[in-house]
Amino acid sequence: MNLERAPYFSSSPSCRAPTAVGQTTISNAVKHFRPSLTHVSEQLCASPAEPPSPRRSLSTLKRSSRRSLLMLAEPVVRRLNLQDEDDAVQDDSFSSKDGSAEDDDPDLRRASDFKHKQTFKGRYLLWLAYQSVGVIYGDIGTSPLYVYSGVFSAPPSKQDLVGILSIILWSLSIMVTFKYILCILYADNDGEGGSFSTYSLLSRYLNITNRDPREATLVQMKRIKSGELEVAGRTLRRGLEHSKAFKEIMKVVGIVAVTAVMADGVLTPAQSVLGAVQGIEVVKPDISKSTVLGVTNAILVFLFAIQPLGISRMTFAFSPIIIIWLGFNAAFGIYNLVNYDASVFRAFNPGLAFEFLIRNGHQGWRMLGGVLLSFTGVEALFADLGAFSRSAIQLSWLTYTYPCLLLAYIGQAAYISDHPEAYSNPFFNAAPPGTLYPALVMAILAAIVASQAIITASFQLLSQVMKLSYFPQLKIVHTSTTFHGQLYVPLANWLLMIGTILVASIYNNTTSLGNAYGVCVMLVTFFDTSMVALAAMFVWGYRPYVVFLPWLIIACHDATYLSSALEKVPKGGWFTLTLAALLALIFLTWRYGKEQQWRAEAEDRFPTSHFIHKSRDGSMHLTELYSNIPLSSTRGLGIFFDKAGETTPIVFSQFAIKLTALPEVMVFFHLRPLERPSIPPEERFSVSRLAIPNCYRVVCRHGYNDTVITADLSAIIYQQVRDFIDSSVHREALAKEEEQHDPNIPRRSGDLARIPTATSAEHTAPALPTDGDKDPDHAELNHLDAAFEHKVLYIVGKESLKVKPKTGFIRRSVLWAFLWMRENTRGKIADLRLPGESVVEVGFLKEI
Repeated sequence: MNLERAPYFSSSPSCRAPTAVGQTTISNAVKHFRPSLTHVSEQLCASPAEPPSPRRSLSTLKRSSRRSLLMLAEPVVRRLNLQDEDDAVQDDSFSSKDGSAEDDDPDLRRASDFKHKQTFKGRYLLWLAYQSVGVIYGDIGTSPLYVYSGVFSAPPSKQDLVGILSIILWSLSIMVTFKYILCILYADNDGEGGSFSTYSLLSRYLNITNRDPREATLVQMKRIKSGELEVAGRTLRRGLEHSKAFKEIMKVVGIVAVTAVMADGVLTPAQSVLGAVQGIEVVKPDISKSTVLGVTNAILVFLFAIQPLGISRMTFAFSPIIIIWLGFNAAFGIYNLVNYDASVFRAFNPGLAFEFLIRNGHQGWRMLGGVLLSFTGVEALFADLGAFSRSAIQLSWLTYTYPCLLLAYIGQAAYISDHPEAYSNPFFNAAPPGTLYPALVMAILAAIVASQAIITASFQLLSQVMKLSYFPQLKIVHTSTTFHGQLYVPLANWLLMIGTILVASIYNNTTSLGNAYGVCVMLVTFFDTSMVALAAMFVWGYRPYVVFLPWLIIACHDATYLSSALEKVPKGGWFTLTLAALLALIFLTWRYGKEQQWRAEAEDRFPTSHFIHKSRDGSMHLTELYSNIPLSSTRGLGIFFDKAGETTPIVFSQFAIKLTALPEVMVFFHLRPLERPSIPPEERFSVSRLAIPNCYRVVCRHGYNDTVITADLSAIIYQQVRDFIDSSVHREALAKEEEQHDPNIPRRSGDLARIPTATSAEHTAPALPTDGDKDPDHAELNHLDAAFEHKVLYIVGKESLKVKPKTGFIRRSVLWAFLWMRENTRGKIADLRLPGESVVEVGFLKEI
């Protein structure tokens, strides 16, 4: 008997699964009673009058030592359980009614099933850095086109110009370089970025969310032990985890941060492309508004139409454009510094920024709404982390993009200092002689590419919310076999295209669109600051008082910009806020409905022993809970599709209870998608034998490029089960040889035998009754062969949901909305591409 599975320990919720907490508690108990255990061991070794066989002596010693350990350790374990209660990673998923795991198999969850962060070095890192320039920095890189014109409404004085330049330089340094590049990028969730990934990261270290039972066991839960936290950190964590309000606030904040970026995803392409096309007015002032709008919409259609190509292909064109564009800005900046007022370099003194704000008061605060345009796109920078990598983004920003932008803003300020009227169109007015037309072409191309950052971010974030069941599962296309995080969501792409075309057509000028810009950006950055502060305390282990001061400084910095941006709400900012709120309402409605569905399904999550038992004559019956009805056997092989891959599939329990029949041979077939291009054939399948005779579980792991549901699926499953039984025969033969050579090993008795599975030496399950057969495993093979030859049925469950009667109006309305979305987005049996004559659909109704 394993120590972790002793009756006393298994009664504790925190020790029902082999967690690090349970192991720590046991090891602490052993440490307290090591002298006593040594004494007990000595007595056990000395007690036999005759020396027994080595094998029997060791077995007796182990059993007696464990019994003694349990008796001696019980008081201390109780005390340690109380002390370590906060260290237990609570399972907030909706678990089964029965905690038993009789059908569980250790091989169901391999270490390779969990997502692992990709790391790149050498040429791969350089290639990703090159790609990131073309995708991430298009938005923030085109800001020099309009920042000064967005800040000033009249020719500025030199003092105000230098003050604004100081604010721009230090905002880029604090907001982008320090906050995001050097801090927030480290708050990734297994390589994924964005506000929602930080929320997902926190949910692995704090008990703040419920999980889909199908995914709960595949999430690597981690936790800093209470003893490693300061009293303040321990107290704060306990308070947050026991606060329902905090959990709901975190959920809403995480979702609003996602929808705010998506709302910008509708606005940014329209703003950037429309602004690029309006740039033609520099050389052709009489161009009509309808022409500008028509060209804008055509470019938008083209931009979204090429998204299926994937990041790697698009960056062949996009990256050179942004690299050349940033190079133009740096070169223009150096030229202007050499030829005009180089004294603007004193803007690196942060005191000039504070002096400007103090001197201009309320007006200076309002002008911050224009300054924040210098770092719009920073929220997409973090969200795009999964498509590239932290090292690639840091490399491309620190070595190229950041220096180019600093030179661009300083150079423009040097020119405007001598030519104050140039503020209205700073980039083109400050262009060196003879470079206007090349600069115009590059500006238009760069402005078009600027949309890519937010489009890619929208795909990344939508993928994350679908994983945590905040939105129905949509088709996701991985566009690279090397970089697993680069993906494309077709439906989202076309919806974004329609939205941006409508926005561009309705607003039809960048001034109106500009008023709607910036509010969502600052909301996201403020949320990021707060969530990363929590990650610093409870993920990275920093003490609360160490985190508080940096958080306060940066939060005040964010809040200052946010308060200024909120002034734009009546002028147009309401649009993105309303769109973000509507999207958040949809996501939260879906999540609420899913939680009610999980709660209803939990009633049917139990092991097979809960509803099926075998009588003494070998026949199968329903348990007394279901009137002890005998189960008839139907010839053939029944393949039950198992969504969860844990305990008993609901479709199987419904089939057995309602039809009171079982197929001759049963297979629970579970598909487990992994975030890799392909899974080698030798690693793809794992098979285990369950407690019911002739019943097996087959887990099929597959990558995003693997095709699993094929015409010969039944033959593949049959062969996997057959190979598994063959390996069991060989194991049994080896065991018999050992029995013959060592008479002290207990021999098989009764009509049930426990044999190890092919997938794990630790997992054992009853074999079939022998019925006098000298070799039950050959009988098992014969059963399988006969069933496969006779008929194969694919048995699929179809769960229908309805709202419970006497449900309140608001709750009923929310659940109706959820059911409508579920009905219109759920997969159809026809999509499985299985032979129609072999498919059986078992319907069942649950109330929520």
